[in-house]
Amino acid sequence: MTDHISVMPEKAIELLDVKEDGIYIDGTLGRGGHSKLILEKLKNGKLYCFDLDEEAISESKEKLKEFKNVVYIHDNFKNMNKYVDQADGILLDLGVSSPQFDQAERGFSYRYDGPLDMRMNKDDTLSAYDVVNSYSEERLSQVLWEYGEEKFARKIAHKIVENRPITTTLQLVDVIKSALPSKVLSKKGHPAKQSFQALRIEVNHELDSLKSFLSSFDQILKPGGRVVIITFHSLEDKLVKYCFKKLSSVDDDKRIALRPEEIKKANYRLLNHGDKANPEEVQNNSRAKSAIIRGIEKIWAE
Repeated sequence: MTDHISVMPEKAIELLDVKEDGIYIDGTLGRGGHSKLILEKLKNGKLYCFDLDEEAISESKEKLKEFKNVVYIHDNFKNMNKYVDQADGILLDLGVSSPQFDQAERGFSYRYDGPLDMRMNKDDTLSAYDVVNSYSEERLSQVLWEYGEEKFARKIAHKIVENRPITTTLQLVDVIKSALPSKVLSKKGHPAKQSFQALRIEVNHELDSLKSFLSSFDQILKPGGRVVIITFHSLEDKLVKYCFKKLSSVDDDKRIALRPEEIKKANYRLLNHGDKANPEEVQNNSRAKSAIIRGIEKIWAE
């Protein structure tokens, strides 16, 4: 099994600007890489870690057992407001961890044969099997197009319906390949990558969770607090970029006509404009290739 390597760890901690007595949230604990770096900077502070994967929580507890100022919560990061009243910083790494991809029985990978599952939270009822075998052709096509940006979504959806029931990951890969023209199959990169991404997003409601978080984190973030998010595909990054831009700007057509003391000020400031991993990190960690990190800070009231 491949060890999970956190993406852009130094940059994430730099943007988060961890204070030794602060309250922090790692909304996507994974295998604890980012959490460990946060905890090393905390003295009297506290870290709340969220994850939908109980295996990830169990492994991270062992990895971080030397730290006592950490709370583990088996829940979606969109629900953090239910557990934390105020936070000095929130970190989200929206990538799937390497162990999840490498465990064939989890059904995330198009490289290993396993049951069609893809559930981050094993307690959830909806699995990739259900999506593939019960969705209408039209709905399945929509999922592949919207969440995978798959140009051949309709053809793939038609082939899937035609070959039901589909029970394993590699069986699905073969069906997807059968729907694609030879010019696509000969290109670099796996032909099922976009479809598998789309199914994973649908099964775990990933974009809905992100939208929910982006609309609610302001309720618990303290003035001076920061939110740092690492995305891995354009659908996520567009949501984060739009939200951060909106929070850090003022929409007021009459602004020019106002007196200086009446001009509205934004409640947030951008910490960067979207950074990518450096070539050395990409070489050592292929997961970092598509990653983009963005940060935003809540401005202190004057």
